[in-house]
Amino acid sequence: MNITHGFKRALQINSGGLAVVCGERRKTWADMGERIPRLAGGLARLGIAPGDRVAILSLNSDRYLETYLAAAWAGAVIVPLNIRWSPLENEDALRDCRAKLLIVDKAFAAVGSTLAGAIEGLGLVHADDDAAPAGMRDYEGLIAESDPVPDAMRKSEDLAGIFYTGGTTGRSKGVMLSHGNLMANALNALGEGMFPPTCTYLHAAPMFHLANGAAMYSLLLSGGTNVIIKAFTPEGVMEIIAREKVTEVLLVPTMIQMLVDHPALAAHDMSSLEYIIYGASPISEAVLDRAIAALPGTKFRQAYGMTELSPIATLLHWHDHIGEARAKGRHRSGGRATLGCEVRIVDAEDRPVPLGTVGEIVARGDNVMMGYWERPEETERALAGGWMHTGDGGYMDADGFVYVVDRVKDMIISGGENVYSTEVENVVAQHPAVAQCAVVGIPSEEWGEQVHAVVMRKPGASVTAQEIIAFCKERIAGYKCPRSVDISDNPLPMSGAGKILKRELRRPFWDSKERRVN
Repeated sequence: MNITHGFKRALQINSGGLAVVCGERRKTWADMGERIPRLAGGLARLGIAPGDRVAILSLNSDRYLETYLAAAWAGAVIVPLNIRWSPLENEDALRDCRAKLLIVDKAFAAVGSTLAGAIEGLGLVHADDDAAPAGMRDYEGLIAESDPVPDAMRKSEDLAGIFYTGGTTGRSKGVMLSHGNLMANALNALGEGMFPPTCTYLHAAPMFHLANGAAMYSLLLSGGTNVIIKAFTPEGVMEIIAREKVTEVLLVPTMIQMLVDHPALAAHDMSSLEYIIYGASPISEAVLDRAIAALPGTKFRQAYGMTELSPIATLLHWHDHIGEARAKGRHRSGGRATLGCEVRIVDAEDRPVPLGTVGEIVARGDNVMMGYWERPEETERALAGGWMHTGDGGYMDADGFVYVVDRVKDMIISGGENVYSTEVENVVAQHPAVAQCAVVGIPSEEWGEQVHAVVMRKPGASVTAQEIIAFCKERIAGYKCPRSVDISDNPLPMSGAGKILKRELRRPFWDSKERRVN
């Protein structure tokens, strides 16, 4: 099973059906069947061979979806770059995977030119409506000028994509997902009743993010409709749901809060919206209750997982949000293991713990990643014993519901994005006034969690919180930067082994909370 199997099935069962809506452009599956082999042929003309890496840095668009498909058709490896990262962070990812081609839209054309100037041999394609800038090939021209090529027919075990995620050691890691990984996850989702052939799905979450990609790959199998907006805004989401009769959308909790609290919501027809899938970070009970009240005709599903799991590990269905299940508190869980994925809770020695006991959540199945790109030691640690170690602390009840209550590794989830504290600490520590620092996640009503830095000044040095934050913004993505900073002249609390006691730093912010994730 591979990605193009799904695409060809959509062509076969629904060729005249609406495949993509993006602005004024509307394409059937038959239209996509004409364009994808030609775009793959264009990639080959640019020197892309099977196994080569093709990166994309772009806002959401129909061309983004086509690039995913054409890369698979050509046998290449897709590398979606994070639009929120700094140019230096994306340059590091491009160098790490040795990408041969970068596809950009108008929003990132200037960044693309800078990256191509810094990385020898990196080709550029401009995928937007405007004319391509100097030094870039035009996306539409490439399709028009290229002959269609046969499907490369990659095998299940072949690498399909490298998805960069935050690094526990300060550098991002490339998560390698095979064709089989991505299709296993898609089949698991379809088996759970998600994304049926009648689905009209709205790509409102960023398309570089695999949470959104999971829906895309499922729709390739079911033959549903992809409605695409460039980026999330509450107004944009409301308008397009009403206009295109969207039936399903994935939103992170911060997006849900912005949507349901928007004063214009009642003025838009949301009656077509059957499901909101939420994930990437926990949702507060207050926001969930407001969302259910504001959208009485809409059901909610939660998906818990991570990029390394392609990405779904557990699902919490709508019936577990309401009635007797709610009375039992199941709406606070992440749900139960999805079809095709096995989940358990283990201790520090990887031994299963009794029900109700907190340990690390681990998972295995055909959806588990191949490993981290050229990082065998980190891969071995993450996949110890054949199980993906999530780094999340949780427990399982007698009915198999998994409750996430803490993080085993120093990760913060802010607005649905993973932030590894070590990565931020490496930047804060470079400030000339900083003698010692630690970064922790603290509760935030707006973002779920926010990045908080604790800094010990060097003797005689002077620095403000605003200066620390500005220093970070010059070097890493904005969402990774501290939103608050405590500065003192006192050493940070240390263990006997000389390790900073982050739990002591976190405790004042979390003591009143039922769980230590938000």
